[in-house]
Amino acid sequence: MLQTAIDAAKEAGKFLRESKGKSLKIENKSSSIDPVTQIDKQAEKIIIDTIKGRYPDHAILAEEGGESDDISEYRWIIDPLDGTVNFTHGLPIYCVSIGLEYKGAIIAGAVYEPNVDDLYTAERGKGAFLNGKRIRVSDNDRLIDSILITGFPYDIHDNPDNTIGRFTDFLMEAQAIRRLGSAAIDLCYIAAGYGDGFWEAFIKPWDIAAGMLLVEEAGGKVTDFDGKPIGADSQRILATNGKIHDIMLNVLKKRL
Repeated sequence: MLQTAIDAAKEAGKFLRESKGKSLKIENKSSSIDPVTQIDKQAEKIIIDTIKGRYPDHAILAEEGGESDDISEYRWIIDPLDGTVNFTHGLPIYCVSIGLEYKGAIIAGAVYEPNVDDLYTAERGKGAFLNGKRIRVSDNDRLIDSILITGFPYDIHDNPDNTIGRFTDFLMEAQAIRRLGSAAIDLCYIAAGYGDGFWEAFIKPWDIAAGMLLVEEAGGKVTDFDGKPIGADSQRILATNGKIHDIMLNVLKKRL
């Protein structure tokens, strides 16, 4: 099943790479800054067709509405283009993310960055890998020496869940903060040790399903903002190298 996720992610990623620069029909979903293009939808179809061709009875949850009503212990959670805003502007920071859930727990995942041909994979209990080589989270244990990564919800203008306040709190405590525009990539970068901690509220299942497993399998820690375990359907996520996790929790708890 992991190989199926890899095959689907690479095929969709190839389509995204070939679609760069093409004329886009852009629609908006929940807000005027939450776009979807025909590229998102076509990439999603490529993924679903690949999965259904091999596992026709498995359930599907996909960002652009490609859900299935199949009753199954397996559920594929798909983001065909995480970083659509980046894609529409020609900014080459986006990916394909596919996670596989079994009885409520993520057991496998693949995230593919087509622009750099980087494939992140993980299987429960078997480690996390980048292009076939094992990856580990960073060893940094001080927040002041840490690069943190975050994202903002599409209704950031209303400052939901103290989004701006939390950003300011961490800005005062960390070495630097980055906002890349793709939660799946953010989580991969924590798993690979490029960053030390990631937090975001109002997250969607397809944004984190594969990435949270990658962080855990790379030796990191993933919880809610109150330190409790989360699943793919949770709306708030803190993912770190483990060593700064409690420190970040203390900052987050200031605004719970």
